[in-house]
Amino acid sequence: MERTRMDSKTLVERYALAPAEIEALSLRRVDAAVGALPDRTDQERFVIRRLVYASGDPSIAERVRIQTGAVERGIAALRNGCAVMADVRMVEVALDRGALEGHGCQVHCAIADPNVIAAAEAAGLPRAVMAMRRLAPRLGDGIAVIGTAPTALLELLDLIDAGAVQPALIIGMPVGFVAATEAKAELMDRKTPFITIEGTRGGAGLAAATTNTLLSLARAEATNGDG
Repeated sequence: MERTRMDSKTLVERYALAPAEIEALSLRRVDAAVGALPDRTDQERFVIRRLVYASGDPSIAERVRIQTGAVERGIAALRNGCAVMADVRMVEVALDRGALEGHGCQVHCAIADPNVIAAAEAAGLPRAVMAMRRLAPRLGDGIAVIGTAPTALLELLDLIDAGAVQPALIIGMPVGFVAATEAKAELMDRKTPFITIEGTRGGAGLAAATTNTLLSLARAEATNGDG
């Protein structure tokens, strides 16, 4: 249906708000949708609400799984300038690079590394597997952010099982209908600190949003500590 003369406002004029107003209103609506989350710590609630905000899906709150102490471990690692490993470029580019650099954290993603591509082709394995192997020397005490490839998470868990690496935190949110659910179930069956979303849902945006939320918590802690 065409716009009528009576409807003189543009769509932006009718629906858009200032950025700060959008965030404030969104978070109020998130709070109304997910409730008090009484069984979570304050920091865990903050992470879950941000995931709901990022996904636009209140039902995701009941599927977020956070190992006890994982948020605190992630914040401490970031404040110590840990390395951050991304499974794919979509995760890497969505991270708050300014905040990471402010803590002295470097981001690494090997999915497009020519050596990784060649090794994957030679072995007949997914590039995500070879990328995790390539990043293994940097994974100790770092944060692994996996938002797309279940095979990256499976390989990372194999490396942990073999005693080759021990990250400070795994943000494991691969998405899809093949191996994503299984990879996250394996993650939750291990002792390495994790934040994940049970089932098929996840994605680069949510994995990056989780990391950026931890960065904002780390910044808040530093500010409060300095004060």
